[in-house]
Amino acid sequence: MNKTVLSAPDIACGGCANAIRKSLDGVAGIARVDIDIERKIVSVEHDPDLASVASVITRLDHAGFPATPTA
Repeated sequence: MNKTVLSAPDIACGGCANAIRKSLDGVAGIARVDIDIERKIVSVEHDPDLASVASVITRLDHAGFPATPTA
């Protein structure tokens, strides 16, 4: 499992966090999703062979939360 930390500046509230969880819930290869609303960060534990960073970013984008990897 890899852990990827993404910056998602459009996170504003608990509703946003719920929408992000819904968009990633049940995706093969994603084991855990943590969201820090104040820091606007999404942390994803995932199997890169089943859920690549690009696919996670695409799902977040489609959910209305464009994200980029943090440095």
